[in-house]
Amino acid sequence: MQTMQGRAHAQTLNRQPVTQVAGRTQRRVGRSRLQVYARDFPPPQFDGTASYQDAVALSTKLQNAPRPAKPQRVVIAGAGLAGLSAAKYLSDAGHIPIVLEARDVLGGKVAAWKDEDGDWYETGLHIFFGAYPNIQRLLKELNISDRLQWKSHSMIFAMQDKPGQFSRFEFPDIPAPWNGVVAILRNNEMLSWTEKIKFAIGLLRPIIFGQKYVEEQDELTVTQWMEKQGVPSRVNDEVFIAMAKALNFIDPDELSMTVVLTALNRFLQERHGSKMAFLDGAPPERLCEPMVNYFTSRGGELRMNARLKQIVLNEDNSVKHFELLNGEIVEGDAYMSAMPVDIMKKLMPQPWKNVPFFQKPNGLEGVPVINIHIWFDRKLSTVDHLLFSRSELLSVYADMSTTCKEYSDDKASMLELVFAPAADWIGRPDSEIVDATMKELEKLFPNEIKADQSLAKIRKSKVIKTPLSVYKSTAGREKYRPSQKTPIPNFYLAGDYTKQKYLASMEGAVFSGKLACEQVVDDAVTRVGQQSTAPSQPALAAASAAVLLAMGAALAGNASAQVLTETIWGSPVLTEAVTFPWF
Repeated sequence: MQTMQGRAHAQTLNRQPVTQVAGRTQRRVGRSRLQVYARDFPPPQFDGTASYQDAVALSTKLQNAPRPAKPQRVVIAGAGLAGLSAAKYLSDAGHIPIVLEARDVLGGKVAAWKDEDGDWYETGLHIFFGAYPNIQRLLKELNISDRLQWKSHSMIFAMQDKPGQFSRFEFPDIPAPWNGVVAILRNNEMLSWTEKIKFAIGLLRPIIFGQKYVEEQDELTVTQWMEKQGVPSRVNDEVFIAMAKALNFIDPDELSMTVVLTALNRFLQERHGSKMAFLDGAPPERLCEPMVNYFTSRGGELRMNARLKQIVLNEDNSVKHFELLNGEIVEGDAYMSAMPVDIMKKLMPQPWKNVPFFQKPNGLEGVPVINIHIWFDRKLSTVDHLLFSRSELLSVYADMSTTCKEYSDDKASMLELVFAPAADWIGRPDSEIVDATMKELEKLFPNEIKADQSLAKIRKSKVIKTPLSVYKSTAGREKYRPSQKTPIPNFYLAGDYTKQKYLASMEGAVFSGKLACEQVVDDAVTRVGQQSTAPSQPALAAASAAVLLAMGAALAGNASAQVLTETIWGSPVLTEAVTFPWF
């Protein structure tokens, strides 16, 4: 794939649309539509965004933290993105991370394996968004930003009533939120003007009343909120069923509206927020190993196949040590769980279970997810992008042989698909799941795929089941998410389920590890009687003061309503950011 330089990321064509088939360009006869080009695009410029500057500020704080006379040995359970992020930044702050991973593979929810043919299969279909500032900063600090393959600024939905056709939201290269407004207004295939206007009126409330309003909507499902605002049900059917399944693998009659509002907020407020990129290979090698190399080269350790048996306590209920399943004792000065919420609940020491803080996670549980890989005997006419399938069984999919360099194949396609909701299917045989997927694919590729394989034939397939994945963001879950700092002075939490503004996503996991590291660093400074060079609370909390000042200025007549709105919605405190667990 060739990178475009100095050209627009997307264009409106007034001629027959172009598709990419087996490495060559074809034109389809039919009415004109917005088009996505099958090639990589230049990386977005993040440096000027407020969210990216916040990520830089927190990294800088940790890198410049006062060096302790005796570095803390911090034992971390879990080598997913949260645990590896915490380890990376602890090493930046002069401490020594000891990471324990129960399995023989890095990555946690982004784990991947090679089959007998040397082909990768992954836990999920992982997409990197422009609205992920801490991941973008991490990649830059590791000098691996070039491993992201950016796609055109588009969102592509299958047309339910037109098999084989897709509707595109193309974001022009203009400032936010106007690029999103134009993308929505130019698409007339999915929503009518009346439906767009009614939905826009419903969105005025979160814009006017800010984050307090957004958080209050956590008690409502997406469907309930739509009905309350008088938004036509077809908006739900056409857009939000697909979005809900992509956000949290569940339908809109379960998903909290807070999740959708924060997603829309980030996408509409950041110029590059909804841009998507694929990693150029398998996450364990291309993303996780560089983090491991970083902290181990600075004195840290990684131990694989080190499954935690129990958290052993001192008499005062602080952590004495971690005991592994093989009987090994691992001691440190501080301890951190970067395990999924369901495992953390299982390993919770009995004396902690009556503490209100540790009762919070009882309200959280992982959602079942199924990821499917199908290798076909021919190249399909897909585009170089993520696609929302809008089917009853599937969430999103991509032709990885086109979108990802390591999986590249000009002669045959490998589709990676997310099967959701998966609760009713997680216990069924792989063969049934593949058969059901093929029936859905027949609707998406009516001229190329038949369920009976009379056209494209399956060379092989892999079905990866995760019974408990990211926490299920049903209505009312926000109050159950714990902070990274716990009541136990030498114990910390990391993971996308902990309280941070990116919810259940890769960015949320990385950010949670960073915030947990910040707490370790601040507590270490406090214990030795030194004064920290940054606030003891998470660095982003300082933004609340700026918001209050802006509000005060506006009330005094010193700022326009537009400035006030931009300040509030651009604030890292009032903007609860987007979450896409499938990326």
